[in-house]
Amino acid sequence: EAEKIQIKITSLGLTESRITADETIQQLFVECRLNNFLAEETPLSLPKPPGGQRIHYNYSTVINVNKEDNHAEREYLKSILLKPDLPAYSLKFTVVSDPPEDEQDLECEDIGFAYVSLKEIFQKQRDIIEQDIDVFDSQDASAVIGKLTVTVAALSALRSVHEECKND
Repeated sequence: EAEKIQIKITSLGLTESRITADETIQQLFVECRLNNFLAEETPLSLPKPPGGQRIHYNYSTVINVNKEDNHAEREYLKSILLKPDLPAYSLKFTVVSDPPEDEQDLECEDIGFAYVSLKEIFQKQRDIIEQDIDVFDSQDASAVIGKLTVTVAALSALRSVHEECKND
């Protein structure tokens, strides 16, 4: 139990923006990345919702951080807890536009980013459960283009890593 980070991407809602207005953006999927170790993505891309509505992915994944097999991930988690100057945003969610089947010459395009701080979860001693986080426009980091509902259950894993730091 303690050696896993559970991540769930529940749903995505968009506010009116260049994204909702852009007709070349039709299908969206979400990628989740832990630093540069691991990227998971929702297996489905879903039709872009109109402004104010939501699309539901209900996608769950687990990042194993047990000592035996996942040394690099654990070292990274230790560094998050121990080094105050490291960026706190360790978990990055990217909303990606998936080109339609008949336009395969178009590339997937990152349209928005959302972040969860594992350090903050540890500091507050509280997992993030079905929480709306802001999605920022990939072309304008100050503009919020929507909300992503996510769960990040990392506290028990972070506590375990922290215990290990104390014993090192």
